[in-house]
Amino acid sequence: MANPTTTTTASTTTAAPSSGIAARLFRPATRQKLLAFASLLVLMIFFSFASSNFMQTDNMVAILQATAVNGVLAIACTFVIVTGGIDLSVGTMMTFCAVMAGVVLTHWGMPLWLGVAAAILFGALCGFVSGVLIAKLKVPPFIATLGMMMLLKGLSLVISGTKPIYFNDTPGFTYISQESLIGDLIPALPIPNAVLILFIVAVVASIVLNKSVLGRYTFALGSNEEAVRLSGVNVDFWKIVVYSVSGAICGIAGLLIASRLNSAQPALGQGYELDAIAAVVIGGTSLSGGTGTIIGTIIGAFIMSVLTNGLRIMSVAQEWQTVVTGVIIILAVYMDILRRKKQ
Repeated sequence: MANPTTTTTASTTTAAPSSGIAARLFRPATRQKLLAFASLLVLMIFFSFASSNFMQTDNMVAILQATAVNGVLAIACTFVIVTGGIDLSVGTMMTFCAVMAGVVLTHWGMPLWLGVAAAILFGALCGFVSGVLIAKLKVPPFIATLGMMMLLKGLSLVISGTKPIYFNDTPGFTYISQESLIGDLIPALPIPNAVLILFIVAVVASIVLNKSVLGRYTFALGSNEEAVRLSGVNVDFWKIVVYSVSGAICGIAGLLIASRLNSAQPALGQGYELDAIAAVVIGGTSLSGGTGTIIGTIIGAFIMSVLTNGLRIMSVAQEWQTVVTGVIIILAVYMDILRRKKQ
């Protein structure tokens, strides 16, 4: 009788790890990330065969640069969407932060670190205002951030006088995005600093979402806001904090794009929110809130950048590129609906 018992226990112990791994692999969030990563690989292989220019070093660097900006914006959107909200102002907020950095550095002649701080602080302030409108005044997130989008677009044009602000007289500003710290150390890897900043922001954001009190409340708000409120948590406060953090991240995106262009372009920004939201949803974050990962968002951002770049390399007209982006957004939202139905 002792031997069968021993055998059963051993077999159970042996099977547990494999079943645990299988369970993790078949989680909806994990499946979505794997599917998104597989889609990214398929896109890269397709465009590599479609055009010999796609895999060239200069084009890869261009994709990384574009992903850096869209990826940071998508990370900002991830915080908001996980709470069950939406932010349509991230694109124009990015532009507004770039313009304010230009004012501080160029018009006022302040040091570089003050311009960087100004961009992040003005982004946090804009997010704070959106959060107050949504949490305290109970304005729906769609309407509040749509209004903020138009307001910031107008302010960017007014403050800049409808003219670009150039950073030619600001030493070191282009180093933020265009130069390569990694390339200086390893010449074979000319990865722009913007990409390094993207991954630093992604790591910090992932730690905040998964290991901090803010992260726990962010997921809780998206899962069941009323239950969180009834448990005694100050829901309005945490919602405002989430939008403020999202705005600060948009400030970082503003610095990246301004450094990449060596100028703050006041008419730029509108439309970036679509790519950012699409990247978030493709990466597995649910529009209904409660679920989402930064890793998935980064993969989604790379998918959007590779797709846009590949279509441009193949000389697809700009209007058709916009059509493709719209179709992808619709499909991503539809897949999110299907995932929620299965769950």
